[in-house]
Amino acid sequence: MKVLLAEDDVKSADYIRKGLTEHGYVVDWVEDGREALTYCLYNSVDIAIVDRMLPGMDGLSVVKALRASKSDLPIIFLTALSDVDDRVEGLLAGGDDYMVKPFHFSELLARITALSRRPGQTAQETILEVHDLSLDLLTRTATRQGQVIELLNKEFALLQHLMEHPGRVVSRTMILEKVWDFTFDPGTTIVETHISKLRHKVDKPFKTALIHTVRNMGYTIRAPR
Repeated sequence: MKVLLAEDDVKSADYIRKGLTEHGYVVDWVEDGREALTYCLYNSVDIAIVDRMLPGMDGLSVVKALRASKSDLPIIFLTALSDVDDRVEGLLAGGDDYMVKPFHFSELLARITALSRRPGQTAQETILEVHDLSLDLLTRTATRQGQVIELLNKEFALLQHLMEHPGRVVSRTMILEKVWDFTFDPGTTIVETHISKLRHKVDKPFKTALIHTVRNMGYTIRAPR
């Protein structure tokens, strides 16, 4: 899941980015409200965390502009403005949730999870299935033939990306960009290493291999023919 964090306080941004990354999220950070608006309009984002007091364009205006563009992106305000009127104003502007600083990180995680369950999302959107392999995005659980598969955060993110495109070839470059947020790094073998680890956990204990290499193109996950 990709998160856009719009926060001009470097210390707060580093804390949030580190915590979310440790829980398997890909986080892009901007410090300016206009950058946040442009990013959300022209990039694929699953959820936005927005401070109200941003330079360039305040967070309230960012959210109003997104809603005016018909964007239904889930948005959490995370701000020091704590008065009841501030909360009401944020929610009426189009925020889905409103958290006040200082905050507990575990609560932020819980609210992100709650937003992913909001009306309009179906079980099919939160549970991915390929053949006998299932991936629950809310509980972050992988199972195959009823057996739980223990995955590290990046392994989970890589498997999720493959399962979101079943039967399609996903290039190494696309994986680097989506899972590791690398734009281009021809020297790294991180994708190959993690694919090998995934095969050891997802395919090796079972009779049928689901993860396949397409030579000179990338990787795919597909049900047996």
